[in-house]
Amino acid sequence: MSLKAQKLEKIIEKKITLDYLLYLPKEYDESDKKYPLVIFLHGAGERGSDTEKLKVHGIPKLIAAGQDFEFIAVAPQCPSDKWWGEFVEDEFENLLKDCIESYKVDTSRIYLTGLSMGGYGTWYYGWKYCKAFAALAPICGGLNSSKARSKLEVFKDTPIWVFHGAKDEVVTLSSSAEIVNALNDIDAKVKFTVYPDAEHDSWTETYDNPAFYKWLLSQYNYNFNFEL
Repeated sequence: MSLKAQKLEKIIEKKITLDYLLYLPKEYDESDKKYPLVIFLHGAGERGSDTEKLKVHGIPKLIAAGQDFEFIAVAPQCPSDKWWGEFVEDEFENLLKDCIESYKVDTSRIYLTGLSMGGYGTWYYGWKYCKAFAALAPICGGLNSSKARSKLEVFKDTPIWVFHGAKDEVVTLSSSAEIVNALNDIDAKVKFTVYPDAEHDSWTETYDNPAFYKWLLSQYNYNFNFEL
């Protein structure tokens, strides 16, 4: 009996869920204007189903302590058995689309930042949905995807500010430096801040710095789309 090539074609539905924290500026309900959107990706230690864990670091920590921002902040929570990147790709894409549909978002000012595992997620989603973001700010992260690393030219027109601690032994400095060097080779819009005495926590100084937000919110992307 001979072998015959066959093909399976079937439309399937997939249910996705993703918990997240939402922050809206003080005047949001009284204003008709659209606001910048900053998506914050947490590290591996905050995975799970308890969004209170997200308040220990970064932008959610500052908001929980009473700091006000002039942007919409969204902090999704990665499930405990997954990792930011390809494993939570559908969830991330649909969260971003839902935020744009549900809140008063200025699509020319959507920003992505994250720390550690969230730094990896920032690089990956920034690559995957490069035309959706006005700027990226990965902190002590890297880029595991070989496909993404082979096509770094998609970052060429996206402003990126990279942060890392020189003494980081959890995610070594080279994880950021190799990408930054490759981006510099193609004249990308990349800045690199290395904290000489910092270990893995290079995010506290970054998120506490008003200059970080001034830079981030000054970036615009007038060609927003979800082209993959």
